[in-house]
Order: sequence, then C-alpha cells, then structure tokens
Amino acid sequence: MIKVKVSLRPIVSKLNLPTVLKTAILPGDSIERLFIATQVGEIFYIGNGVIGTFLDIRSRILKLGVSSGGYDERGLLGLAFHPEFNNNGLFYLHYSVAGTQGPGALPGAFESFKPNPCDAGTLNLKWINREIQYDHIDTVEEWILQSNGQPQKRRTLLNIRRPFLNHNGVNSLNFSPETGKLVLTTGDGGSGYDPFNLSQNDMEIAGKIIEIDVVKNTFIDNPPVVTRFNELPAPIQETLTVIAKGVRNIPGISFQRFYNQYIKYVGNVGQDLVESIFSFVHYKPIPVTQLIQASLMESEPDQEGFINFGWRGWEGAFLTSFIKGCSANPALNEKTIAYYDDAVKISVRRLPPLISYFHEDPRADKFRATALTGVQTYMGNGIPGLTGSVVFTDLAQGAESQPSVRGVLAYTRVRSDCKLNDFSVIETDYNFGSQSAYYVSLGTNLNQTRLYLGVYGSMKVADSNQGTVFEIVP
Repeated sequence: MIKVKVSLRPIVSKLNLPTVLKTAILPGDSIERLFIATQVGEIFYIGNGVIGTFLDIRSRILKLGVSSGGYDERGLLGLAFHPEFNNNGLFYLHYSVAGTQGPGALPGAFESFKPNPCDAGTLNLKWINREIQYDHIDTVEEWILQSNGQPQKRRTLLNIRRPFLNHNGVNSLNFSPETGKLVLTTGDGGSGYDPFNLSQNDMEIAGKIIEIDVVKNTFIDNPPVVTRFNELPAPIQETLTVIAKGVRNIPGISFQRFYNQYIKYVGNVGQDLVESIFSFVHYKPIPVTQLIQASLMESEPDQEGFINFGWRGWEGAFLTSFIKGCSANPALNEKTIAYYDDAVKISVRRLPPLISYFHEDPRADKFRATALTGVQTYMGNGIPGLTGSVVFTDLAQGAESQPSVRGVLAYTRVRSDCKLNDFSVIETDYNFGSQSAYYVSLGTNLNQTRLYLGVYGSMKVADSNQGTVFEIVP
C-alpha cells in the first residue's frame, strides 16, 4: 500500500469527549453541518464557522466516571439523523440513563473476568437475578426538531438492561441506505471474554447488530426494560430484525456504495490479541419473531447467510486465547485457548475478517494496537491515496518510549480475492506538543468525501474539556 500523508485542521476545541461525528442538513436549511455528540450528553453543530448547541441531555445521563476511577464506556453513545431529517426533523439517540446505576452482574469483575479451561464453571456462567444484578440501563429514543427549533423527545424504542459498564457500543446508531432502517450496534455487555456468552445467544440483545423499522408505530411509548428479545412486547418484536451476532464491541457500521449495492464495514474491538474489521455485501437478516419462534420450538433458525463475527470463540481471525507466563522458561509466553468448544462450534459459520491488526506488531511501519475506535469509508478525491479505501482509528499506539500518548490513523482496502489484507499507517503532521492525543472517534459527511477526527487528551471522561475535532485534509 502507498504511503499517505494528511494534515489535521482543527475545527473546534475544549470539548468534552466527542463520541459521535455526523453531518446533516437542518430542516429549512441548505447547509450541511457537522454535528458533534459528547459522551456526557451535549450535541453541538457547526456551520459557516459558527458553533451552536443543538441539544443538551446531560441531566438525562448517569454520572460518568464515578465507579471506575474516571474511565467510562457509558453515556451518549449513538446519534443518527433520519434520511428525511431535512423534511421531518426526526433523529435518534442511544444513551445510558441517569439514576439506573446497579451493582453489576458479577460485582467486582469489570474487565477482570478470565475463563479457566480447567474449570467448567467458568465456561458456562449464567446471568441470573438480572433485575437486581446489572450495571445500568441504556435507552434508544426517537426525537423531533420542532418548528420552533427546539428538539423534543417523541417516544422510546428500546430500554436495555446492561450487565457491566463497558462494551455498550459507540457511534451505535446509523441508518442503512439499503433498507432505510435504523441500525443499532450493541456490544456484548462487557467485563472480559463475554462471561455469559451473550454474543452467541440468539435471544440476547447484547452482542448483535439490529435493524429497527422506525416507520412502524408500536403505540408503546415506554417499553419495559429488557435484556432478551422474548421479553419485548409483540409490537416491538415485529419492528426488529437481527443482521449479525458474535459482536464484542463495535464502533458503528459504515456503508460504501459499490454500483447498485453496498459494502458494509464493521469493526470489532479485540480482547488481548487483535483488533478486526469485517466487510460483507450480502446477508440474511433474521426477524426477531422468527428467532423467538425457533427458541420456543427448541430448534435453530436457518442461519445460512446470517452474519456471525465469531466472538466469543474467535477474536477476529484467531482462536480466542489468553497469554500467561511460561513457568519452564520465563522468557516465553504460553497461549491458552479460552473457549475450545465455542471455537469449534462457530468455526464453519463465522465470517473471516477483512483485516486483523495486532496488539503486538514488531514491524517498523506498523504499531501496537490498543482499541479500534472508528471505521469509515472515504469516497472523496481530495486525498487521492485514500479514495475508495476504509479508514480506521485506533485509540492509542502502545509505544512506551513516547512521552505522550498518540492515537493512530490508518487505512486498508478490500482485496479482489477477498483474503485478509494488510494496512498502512496514515502519517499526520499535527503537533500535539506534550499533550496526549487519544483518537476517540471518526466521522464522515453525507457523501463520504470528508473525514473528521475526534481527539481527547485523557482516557478519563471525568477529565473535562480536553477534546478537539479535526477535519482530515490533504
């Protein structure tokens, strides 16, 4: 792949952590504006160099960073504008609800759980007492921009109880240009290694990519809080289809127009070994009503063509494993397969990734990955080396020699033979000085000819006003 160099042009700074970057045209307007959603609950918009507040829902979002030393993966996670937003003013939010903090499904196990292949009890854990043993509640809502310019909530689409504070998805709401439906990407619920195997369980909402038909009115304004599809009222079940399962945590879904069809790109955040990006064109969505019927009949629905990313048995292109020291030789590491039975069961059905890039990579032109935070396609001509490619961001390269942390911008492409591809780091010329720069979000405009990068100076959402949004320019 060719070396690509870009510049970062600051658009706005001193923001709270920018989780979602989207563009839209306001009703009655003709200018495409950049919208920035922050994790704490603010949504700003920028047009003609002027920044304004579109919506502030900080009071609706639970207090972030309190139970985890300042770090948090909850908050305002998703923002999507209806394809007809310019005419109907409809937009959608996904966030963690204030006042819903619970003790967690495995108290004290935030990101610390590890399976023990020698102890079957750790391989078959069940999430019990869900009404009291949970971390928080996420909601997906429909809002409307009223004629007086004030946003107002219209209805709640889903209320989802989550087991842990992490893996809730980010940039989790996007509209499909193929189906016109709202796409919700949910993480596996958190901790480490998906302790309850929610991502492979067809009844669990966690660990899935779900389409919501927002045209259908369920006439249910405040749905019950649930964790499983079969707990939903029938009218809501009928609005949902499942595109994919086997998700660990996803920074959104991107659609690339290719003649008369779309290539879909999905990033899956890794556990210990790799970060992965998947691509697919054809898929067979399964209606939730069909999944529930199969569950009642104790049968398995036809999953031919259904997308399975392989988690928890597979981490990208590799068996899910963990590394431990080798007692015979301290200089060597021992890799243990975490879930052998799961890996075998999923192996022939999983979708191989377009790319898996490593947490440890000794090659001089690569980097040590931390976490995938954004995947977007670029169809512009302004940066010729990137035209038609898949651009992605990693939170922070793990080079310990650096005095300050830096995120990574990189790109890859789909190979004509559909085999695993390599990637190339995109060089940037911006000088962050002594300030750390975590790359926390990646966005694009409506026709994918512009790219936007969200950067934060800290890993902790509780550290305020350290965010900058850039446009990526030649």
